[in-house]
Amino acid sequence: MFGRRAGLFAGAVIVACMALVGSGALGGALSGRAEPTGAVKEVVPNRVMTWNLCNPCEASNVDRAAEIAEYAPQVIAVQEACAPDVKKIRDYLESLFGLVYHVEYGSVLKNWGRCGGAPWNPGGYGQALLSAAPMTDRVNVEYPDGGSEDRGYMAVTTKVGGQSLRVFNTHFAERRQEEVRAEQARVLAKEIARHDRAIVLGDFNAVPDAPELSPIWALATDTDPQCRPASVGVCKPTTEWQSKFDYVFLRGITPLRHSVERSSYSDHYVLHSDLNLT
Repeated sequence: MFGRRAGLFAGAVIVACMALVGSGALGGALSGRAEPTGAVKEVVPNRVMTWNLCNPCEASNVDRAAEIAEYAPQVIAVQEACAPDVKKIRDYLESLFGLVYHVEYGSVLKNWGRCGGAPWNPGGYGQALLSAAPMTDRVNVEYPDGGSEDRGYMAVTTKVGGQSLRVFNTHFAERRQEEVRAEQARVLAKEIARHDRAIVLGDFNAVPDAPELSPIWALATDTDPQCRPASVGVCKPTTEWQSKFDYVFLRGITPLRHSVERSSYSDHYVLHSDLNLT
């Protein structure tokens, strides 16, 4: 009798431990998403994506990873990103969805309030790029004037659709800071102009016909063929406040198709694009 009771008690302890591990090992439940099947997906080799993660926001990194895995792009640019969060997202993409990415960070702030960490070693805050192919020649540049918050751009060389390309990721100054964004656009455009083919991803905090984006439009086109500086009203919004602030700018590259997808985990939508690189 004692042995049977002991066995039942041990079994209950094991079940309880499994329940705790199941809910806590991933930093919380999947927040309403179905449990991952474990099936290995492959990235779409000619697909790129940009997404402002929203910070601070109540979103788990498991959910962020699941959102990215749904589209499985070759390259993902994220803004308002904490370096520790990006690492967790990358780890979940591999462990839950079989998607293996390299990561490069473009942090311009050490922000304890947003990103945590020890007071003497706060987490890096800014941009990051994830790529299924290795990345080289990373540059990380802080704009001379970030506006109300330090801002910058990063760039790497990586493969998209089997082609080696320069890929940029940026976050311009917040709204109502037009003059600051204009100078940021001039700084970024000077670097873009050095490359015959380039992909420029990011949150520009400006609508397509905003004058401050003129230097970028002079060098590149948006992935949406209908979206141009003079064609107000036909560009799909990329934010909850129905403005287009997020772009996939292409220089010397032809888009195939694109999509803007609402997200439950950010005030910005997911923008991804498939490219013709032949």
